[in-house]
Amino acid sequence: MAWFKKTRKPIKGDAARSVPEGLWVKCPGCKQVIYNKDLAANLQVCPKCAHHFRLSAAERLRSLFDEGAWVEHDADLRSNDPLTFADTKAYKDRLAATQKATGLKDAIIVGSGQLDGLPIVIAAMEYAFIGGSMGVVMGEKLTRAAERALAERCPLIIVSCSGGARMMEGALSLMQMAKVSAALSRLDKACLPFISLLTDPTTGGVTASFAMLGDLNIAEPKALIGFAGPRVIEQTIRQKLPDGFQRSEFLLERGMIDLVVDRRQLKSTLAQSLRFMGAAPAPAPPEASAAAEQPAP
Repeated sequence: MAWFKKTRKPIKGDAARSVPEGLWVKCPGCKQVIYNKDLAANLQVCPKCAHHFRLSAAERLRSLFDEGAWVEHDADLRSNDPLTFADTKAYKDRLAATQKATGLKDAIIVGSGQLDGLPIVIAAMEYAFIGGSMGVVMGEKLTRAAERALAERCPLIIVSCSGGARMMEGALSLMQMAKVSAALSRLDKACLPFISLLTDPTTGGVTASFAMLGDLNIAEPKALIGFAGPRVIEQTIRQKLPDGFQRSEFLLERGMIDLVVDRRQLKSTLAQSLRFMGAAPAPAPPEASAAAEQPAP
């Protein structure tokens, strides 16, 4: 029977590594194996079951700003470990390791640019940086983002992806909830739009404060949104939670959020919503205006 079987020689050395790692991704929703470049071209959404993979903060900004271009603000702000905190590892060492791994100083990127021609300030959280947790630096950058939007008379979008307040900074972290909320209140008094985009996961002190204060609260499909996690709630109340509890669709049905939008339609939905709220396009450059005023020959 060996005549009818094709025996394969074992692959050794460089030939065994001819296919690089990371070219394919298995979808946790439908178990489909997806080519990584195809997934990236589809904004990290599974083309078969529409499972939304997490985006990094930089990827999020590239997907929203026109031509993926923005001006970053306050990039050098970093925590100075105010409590000299240590658990299984010193907070100072944890910060250094995470900064090296992510290339960021903290768990948020704030940028300004244009979204479908509309001038805008967008702040996006990075979950890979200590779970996107909110510390003093994040609170300060969000406050400055709101103040920048106020000064430039443009809308603000905050993209939340966070496990909540950063325990390593204690009460100083919790104070950021009130600080950011106060800055957003000044934006509201100036009649400038603030849209809160909730992604998977948005929990803890972030949900308990500014993430639910948007003029429009939009969530991605099946995003986990809540204060405490489902397992903690089940153990506390000793009851079985309903299916889909704390997922975006569940919250939409109960009026906690306004829209659930597929990531592939998100930019157009945001642009349409901002225009409805009165956002105006950026003024044309002086050269373009002068050219438009000249009579045709």
